[in-house]
Amino acid sequence: MSYDLNDAQPQMAPIGELIPDGTFAKVRLTVRPGGVDGATPMDAKLLKASQSSDAKMLDCEFTILEGPHARRKFWQSFTVAGGKVDEKGQSIGWKISKSTFRAMVDSALGLDPRDESPDAKAKRVLPGLKHLDGIVFAARIMVEPASNPQYRDQNRIANVVLPDEPQHAAIMRGETVPPEPVNAPPRKAASAPAPGWQAPTPAWGAQPQAPSAVPAWGAQAPAQQPPAQQPSAQQPPASPPSGAPATGIPAWLNG
Repeated sequence: MSYDLNDAQPQMAPIGELIPDGTFAKVRLTVRPGGVDGATPMDAKLLKASQSSDAKMLDCEFTILEGPHARRKFWQSFTVAGGKVDEKGQSIGWKISKSTFRAMVDSALGLDPRDESPDAKAKRVLPGLKHLDGIVFAARIMVEPASNPQYRDQNRIANVVLPDEPQHAAIMRGETVPPEPVNAPPRKAASAPAPGWQAPTPAWGAQPQAPSAVPAWGAQAPAQQPPAQQPSAQQPPASPPSGAPATGIPAWLNG
């Protein structure tokens, strides 16, 4: 008997080693329930309470799916209610998180961030934050220095890479894209969400209009064709026609 080690997976990086600053990667979000109820029945026991304020957070685990850092994980929490408020009494943390979640949906579905058509807006309405569980999108990862020398530096999402950015198509195909450290000059201003965007429904307490049991990315539409001279994005299955029966289980959880 012999043991053929040629087909073994590459060894994992040492525990605690950080993903290099500015790394581009295709990542999957997994929600880690924290035992605190959210605003919808779907989000029962989904959120995590802050230990230092009244904030409620979505505790997320990110897994890199392809490339040299495949299977590496990092963690980040997003405030979805409470915490510091602005002059209108609205949660500042939620406003920041909402922009990030919108970008995740646009990146996952290949939606132009400037697309304000009824169809695009409908895909950005979530009947619950639970529907973000399993979403796959393109991200740029940063190393966030620890504010206290007793703690380690940590990886965080620097920004979600949108379909109108040149790296998006290659990232979603699983190709290796040269990193851009966070302290480098911004790539382009268009990566920010379009000014004046308003959520189609209130963030908390309101029921979304005609909610679907399946997120739009549960059966993804073909990704947006990237600009000329760029290869086309990975083409996932087309989304079902309007009114198709919902399964209640996001399709990406089935493989």
